[in-house]
Amino acid sequence: MGIQNWSESVIFVNLAPEPDMGEELATVLAILADQPDKNVIIDFADVQIVTSSSIAKLLKLRKTLFDNDGRLIFSSVQPKTASIFTLTGLDNVFEFVDNQALALASMQVGCG
Repeated sequence: MGIQNWSESVIFVNLAPEPDMGEELATVLAILADQPDKNVIIDFADVQIVTSSSIAKLLKLRKTLFDNDGRLIFSSVQPKTASIFTLTGLDNVFEFVDNQALALASMQVGCG
């Protein structure tokens, strides 16, 4: 778990499982309020379920990034969590990649 500045333009989040997920997402939103030019990668490797409250925060995060021409990528989304995104239709809203390495590579290509 934790939030790291991967580079000058990328924040990398090893997302904590519920119930701590909401706090981490709120922290990322606070960082973006001060540094709106960032992009965000969220790694879901340790997450098995996402609550509606956390989904709302993820949507707010996406909007914040979108409004500032930023990018949001989800990596390592577990099958149970992926099914939640699929059932809610959010699999077409968020960008997903298989793992951290692909997320970082995709972000580098997209930001370069």
